[in-house]
Amino acid sequence: MKDYCIRVTTENKEVRGFFSTTKNMVETARGFHHTTKVTTAALGRTLTATSMMGLMMKNPTDKVTVIIKGGGPIGTILATSNSHGIVKGYVTNPEADVPNYDNGKLNVAGVVGNEGTIKVIKDLGLKEPYNGEYDIMSGEIAQDFTYYFTVSEQTPSAVALGILTKSDEVEQAGGFIIQMMPDATEETITTIENNLSNLKSITQLLEEGKTPEDIMEIVLNGLNPVILDKIGVEFRCDCSKDKVSEVFVAIGKKELKDIIEKDRKAEVGCQFCNEHYTFTEEELRDIYNEM
Repeated sequence: MKDYCIRVTTENKEVRGFFSTTKNMVETARGFHHTTKVTTAALGRTLTATSMMGLMMKNPTDKVTVIIKGGGPIGTILATSNSHGIVKGYVTNPEADVPNYDNGKLNVAGVVGNEGTIKVIKDLGLKEPYNGEYDIMSGEIAQDFTYYFTVSEQTPSAVALGILTKSDEVEQAGGFIIQMMPDATEETITTIENNLSNLKSITQLLEEGKTPEDIMEIVLNGLNPVILDKIGVEFRCDCSKDKVSEVFVAIGKKELKDIIEKDRKAEVGCQFCNEHYTFTEEELRDIYNEM
């Protein structure tokens, strides 16, 4: 089954929500980066949330990037999405690992860390992108996004994210983001709080065969949810030889000249998908001359 996200509202227009299933997205990322189980969970949660945040963007060319630096062994988690929910991402240390919690659950907070920041960059096509940076609250990622929305965007929100990997392969992945609109009444807020108070984990619900539509009905029970869109989402890298060649511009003419004279060729890898591109001496000279 293909990954997708449904964008929903309630009949009274006081709540909006995004409900996703992202198993293939996270499995693609795991395949590219050869992550450990706990690192797969951390990256997968971030990719799932970032994809839904991309769908919140208004214009076709808008992009959102999330950078999480919690001080844990995973290093940096980076994910970026366009307005269609197409996402890509990586971690600086895919082999990072920590012991599970005593109950057997993956210790995502342990590998991410909880002494650092979560940064959100929104490129809306303006001269300067919007930057928001906030302290990490837990390192479990869902709670950190909840805090970001509430503090940064002043939008009371609930975020749930889950990745299940019994073996190396990703078996279930998904999540949701629900947000209160400014005119949300106490009655609506109380209804949602009651629905969430008894909610099973996302991975449990997905394991039971629940779809995003099923989870929506549980979370928004009593509020008559309405599905506005159903959007296919995925992990897709848009790298190319031209794009990665920009690294030579970034290092400067002097460094590039040294590479040409000493190595006579160069290989550059894409951080997002691990694709490698080889540049011949002639190609490097062409880039040098253009600079």
